[in-house]
Amino acid sequence: MKYPPGKLPHGELARLLRRYTDAHPRLVVPPGLGVDAAVIEMGDRYLVAKTDPITFAADEIGWYAVHVNANDVAAMGGEPRFFLAAVLVPADQATPELVESIFRSIHEAAQSLGVAVCGGHTEITTGIKQPIVVGQMLGEVSPQGLVRPSGLQVGDAILLTKGLAIEATALIAREQGEELRRRGYGEDLLTRCRHFLREPGLSVVRDARIARQAGRVHALHDPTEGGVATGLMEMATAAVVGLEICADELHLALESERLCAEFGLDPLGVISSGALLIGCAAADALKIREALEREGIQAAQIGVARPAGFGLQLRRGGALEPLPRFAVDEITRIF
Repeated sequence: MKYPPGKLPHGELARLLRRYTDAHPRLVVPPGLGVDAAVIEMGDRYLVAKTDPITFAADEIGWYAVHVNANDVAAMGGEPRFFLAAVLVPADQATPELVESIFRSIHEAAQSLGVAVCGGHTEITTGIKQPIVVGQMLGEVSPQGLVRPSGLQVGDAILLTKGLAIEATALIAREQGEELRRRGYGEDLLTRCRHFLREPGLSVVRDARIARQAGRVHALHDPTEGGVATGLMEMATAAVVGLEICADELHLALESERLCAEFGLDPLGVISSGALLIGCAAADALKIREALEREGIQAAQIGVARPAGFGLQLRRGGALEPLPRFAVDEITRIF
C-alpha cells in the first residue's frame, strides 16, 4: 500500500503521534490532530513553534512559506517573530535568478509581518522536480493569551473569514496559467486570480489578532490542505465536539468558483490558506464579526458547535447531510 499525495490519513497520523511522541514537562501543547503548532514554556512567555513545507507552488514560493507558517502561530494566539527556511532547489533549475527570487520572496513576506529572517539552509539538490521551501516560524504568546485547539465549546459560534479556496485560486492561476489561456481565460481574470496571493491574501495574522481583541475566542484554526471541510473536521476532533455548518454562509468568490468548476474541484476540499476558522462565545460572535469587517476583513457565522454525538453536519436547503470528507486535497487532482 502507498499513501496518496498530501497529508497523511488522519487515522494513521494519530496512530503515529501516539506511538512516537513523548510528553515533556515544558511542552504545553503537544502534537495532535487539529493542533497548529507546538507550545513550549519559556519562563514568563510561551514559545510557539511551527514548521510547514511548500510543495505545490513554484512561483512566489517564499511568500507562501512565510505566511502559511505564520498563520499557524497566530492560530495558537501567538505573534510570529522569527523565520527560518530550508530552501531546496533542483540542480537542473538552479540559476542565480531563481535562487535570488526565492530569497526576495521570503524577505518581502517577512517584512509584511514584521518577522525577522534569522537562519536556515540552502541546497542545490537532485531528486526533486521543483523548488521546495520548508519553513519554520517561531512566535511567542503569554500564558493568558494562549488559544488551545481543544478550547472549542458546545454552543460556540463558528466564524469564517474571507471564504473558501483563496490559496487555491492564486495557486491555480499561477501554476496553470498556460492551460487556462488555452481554455480561453483572459488576462484580466487571470491577473485577479493571481492577485489572491495578496488580496484577500494568505495571511490570517491580523484576523486572529482582531478576533482575540474583540471577544472571547475559544479556538482558532487555519484551513490549509483539505480545505475548510478538513479544517472543520480537525477543529472538531481537537475539541471532541460536533459541528452544524450552514452551506449558505460559506462564501466563495466568483473567481474561485469559476476556477474550481473549470477543473471539477469541490471548493470545500481545496487548499484554503487565507481563511480563518474562529470558535467563539455565541454572545460575542457579532462583536467579532463587526470588528473584523471594520478592518476590511469579510467574516460570516457559518455554524455552531454541537455535542460530539451530533457529528459533523452540513445544513443545505433546510436538510442536514454529512459534512464532506476529503482523503487528500482536491488540488492534487491537477498537480
